[in-house]
Amino acid sequence: MVCLLAVSTAGCGKQNKSESVMSYSDLSNEKKAWWFKRNDNHEPSGADMSIPLEDYDAWYYYQPEDKEDKVLYLTFDCGYENGYTEEILDILERQNVQACFFVTKTYIRDNPDIVKRMKEEGHLVGNHTITHPSMPDKSDEELCEEINGCADYMEEITGFKMDPFLRPPCGEYSQRTLALTQDLGYKTIFWSMAYLDYDVNNQPGCEYVINHFDKYHHNGAIILMHNVSLSNTQALETVITNMKAAGYRFGSLEELPD
Repeated sequence: MVCLLAVSTAGCGKQNKSESVMSYSDLSNEKKAWWFKRNDNHEPSGADMSIPLEDYDAWYYYQPEDKEDKVLYLTFDCGYENGYTEEILDILERQNVQACFFVTKTYIRDNPDIVKRMKEEGHLVGNHTITHPSMPDKSDEELCEEINGCADYMEEITGFKMDPFLRPPCGEYSQRTLALTQDLGYKTIFWSMAYLDYDVNNQPGCEYVINHFDKYHHNGAIILMHNVSLSNTQALETVITNMKAAGYRFGSLEELPD
C-alpha cells in the first residue's frame, strides 16, 4: 500500500496502508470521543460509525466468521500502578487467559519488571502513548513522537518490542489520527464493554462487575478494564470462570484481520 504523503511526518517510520495519496491535512481532525450503546440481549453494542473504522484498521469488537466460536478479548489500560496488576497477572496465569495491556511510557518507566512479566507470560503489550494526550490536539510530528517514543522506550527498557495495537487516550480520535496511527503500523483498539472503574475513590464494587459481565457480554466483545481498579481485581477470576461456563473463550487481539 502507498504511504500517505505528509511532509510534517517525514522520518516518522510510517508503514503505509492507504491506497490513496494525500496529506494528513486533507483528512478531518474533528475530535470524536468513542461511545457505544450497551445491549442486554448479548448482541454487539451499537457504536459511533461516522468514520468507517474498517478503513483504518480500527476495531471495537470482532466476531469470527464461525458464529459458534464464542470469544471475548480482554484488555487493560495501564496509566499507573495501584498495586493490583501482579494479582491480575496471577489470575490470568491460573485461568490460562491472555490479555492485552495498554501502557504509557510512565507506566513502563515505573514498572519495568511488571511489563517484562506481561510479555514473558504471553500477554500483548500495546501502546497508550508517552503522555496520554488527546490525540487530535497533537500535530503529526507530536503524534509520531507520542507513539514511536513509547514503543522505542518499551524496547529500550524491557528488551521487548511493543505489540502493534494502540488505544487512544480517553478514547479521543479523529479521521486524521486514525490514518496516522494506521500508517505507523498499529491497529486502533476501542471497546464494546466498559464501565466506570478508573476512579479509585469511587469503585463500582465486585458484584457490580460480575453482574455487568453477566448482563452485557456478547460474542466478539473487546472489553476495557483498568488495572488500578480494586473491583476489577476482586471480580476478575469469577468473571473469567462465569464466561467460560457460558461457552466463551478468551482470544488474542492478534486474531484481528489485517
